[in-house]
Amino acid sequence: MSKLNFADVVTEICQKDSSYDSEVYSFVREGLDFTLKSLKRHGQQGNRHVSGQELLHGLRDYALKEYGPMSKMVLNMWGVNTCEDFGKIVFNLVNSGVLGKTDADSPSDFKNGFNFDEAFVKPFEPRRENAPATKGRRRTPAKKRPSGKTTSTGSTL
Repeated sequence: MSKLNFADVVTEICQKDSSYDSEVYSFVREGLDFTLKSLKRHGQQGNRHVSGQELLHGLRDYALKEYGPMSKMVLNMWGVNTCEDFGKIVFNLVNSGVLGKTDADSPSDFKNGFNFDEAFVKPFEPRRENAPATKGRRRTPAKKRPSGKTTSTGSTL
């Protein structure tokens, strides 16, 4: 059996299913490698089967590493709006012989993975710190001095 050329396979997939940009297939392939390396770093076997949920979390981490606050926008631009989209992409690659699967694997493994806003937007939102309690003291606004210089306690600079 001849070795599959990834770019040719992706071109064929995109001709059959134009739902996703061809770039996302390379992203998923690189994200799988990232996931395997991450699992190995955390003491798990490196060359083993990766579940749909493990791959989803790896793809999320890889997107955040590569694209930071732009992750959701990039994925959306490629046509990926939900975890289920990742499942469809993975199974396009499985059905083309690029990726393998077990009998138990299915596209439904990618359902209910995570919310894209929670995963890709929320980590970059400013944190709202709770103001420390003042124990009954109210902070008064600064008093304005004729010179225009003020302090929070109203004293002169």
